[in-house]
Amino acid sequence: MYNGRMDWLPLLEKWLVPVAATLGVTALVLVVLRRLIPDEAATRVARQLATVGVLVVANIALVLALPLDSATTGQLLSLFGLVITAVIALSSTTFVSNAMAGLMLRSVGGFHTGDFIRVGESFGRVTQKGLLHTEIQSEDRDLITLPNLFVMNQPVRVVRSSGTLISAEVSLGYDIHRHRVRDLLKLAAEDAALTDPFLQITELGDHAISYRIYGFLEDVSNLVTKRTELRGKMLDRLHEDGVEIVSPSFMNQRALDPTRPIRPPEQARAEVEDSHAESLMFDKADLAARVDRLRTKRSELQARLEGLDMPDEAERAREVHWLERQIEHLDDILGTLEKQ
Repeated sequence: MYNGRMDWLPLLEKWLVPVAATLGVTALVLVVLRRLIPDEAATRVARQLATVGVLVVANIALVLALPLDSATTGQLLSLFGLVITAVIALSSTTFVSNAMAGLMLRSVGGFHTGDFIRVGESFGRVTQKGLLHTEIQSEDRDLITLPNLFVMNQPVRVVRSSGTLISAEVSLGYDIHRHRVRDLLKLAAEDAALTDPFLQITELGDHAISYRIYGFLEDVSNLVTKRTELRGKMLDRLHEDGVEIVSPSFMNQRALDPTRPIRPPEQARAEVEDSHAESLMFDKADLAARVDRLRTKRSELQARLEGLDMPDEAERAREVHWLERQIEHLDDILGTLEKQ
């Protein structure tokens, strides 16, 4: 029995050592790769592609490392190539197409994490840009996963971070002069803290005129709240000036005073606006955008630290100490945010 076991040792070493060495080197390369390429929005696609490439090369290296004759090794490599080709061919309409679309979206750079976008009927803030999909958070706080191929084939409307135009529409009767409507709606836009308001007449209907008021919003983080606030201010201004907002087919059986306009009574208490709706709707998008900004800031500080060149050693030591403290502080914040 002892000799039998000793006979197995060379055979075991012959097969086990190459496999263990290949797997160990692969694990080491993956660890180094994850340290060199951080898990950030700007480098996530490159990290995923590099991981896939390392795994493919590791499989080829494992076949070459096995103690097989050249004919068997060639057959295994051919089989491996056929399997990869078949997988790519069978999934070319899904996996490869979405991956290529993800690379195109990354290279175009039309939108970034935290941006408001509309793709088809889906509207929300971007929480993640992956190799195969784009994830957005809707106004209902739901997460919507969109295949990158779908995003590439659809018009993507991006709300610019530098500001956007907020608009709202209302239909009023022909008995109200358009100059009066213009002045009231511009005041409503200013009441909603919108700048440079302007009015458009969008339709001359059979019984009413459609007006659309626009105003510039610089801080797009409260986009949804401002849309609601603008409509509320429009109601306030029109009602305060005695303008009726009522359907031409409006009918009521009660007797009405012809001199009294149809509008709600004045409210004595101050209105409380829902100014923090976005923090609940887009919590994950806010967190993703904040993490992305902090990682970018950390990369800038790290590059500044590595390229620091000062002739005065004392001044350089102080600068290095300050940069290291800033990087350490950012690491603590990122660690806390990533656990949420």
